[in-house]
Amino acid sequence: MAKTCTHLDQIQLTTTDKHVCEDCVKIGARWLHLRLCLTCGHVGCCDSSPNRHASKHAAATQHPLVRSIEPGESWVWCYVDQVVPLEL
Repeated sequence: MAKTCTHLDQIQLTTTDKHVCEDCVKIGARWLHLRLCLTCGHVGCCDSSPNRHASKHAAATQHPLVRSIEPGESWVWCYVDQVVPLEL
C-alpha cells in the first residue's frame, strides 16, 4: 500500500518572492536549491546543500511540508510521511 501524506491541511501558502536561503545569508554560506515551508513561508536550502536549512527548519518547527521553488519545479515534499503528495 502506498504511503500518503496526512498534512495537506496545514498548507498556508504556496508562493514566495524570496529567492535566497534566509539562514545561509545570515552565516555567509552558499546553497544549491531552495525550498519553501508551506506553513510559515520560511525559505531554506535543500538537503544537497551543505547546511540543509529546510530540513533543520522542519525539524525545529514541526512544519511538515515544503515545496521546491526552483524554476520549473512545483513538487511538494512531506518530511513526516516521506512522500511527494502533490504538485502545485
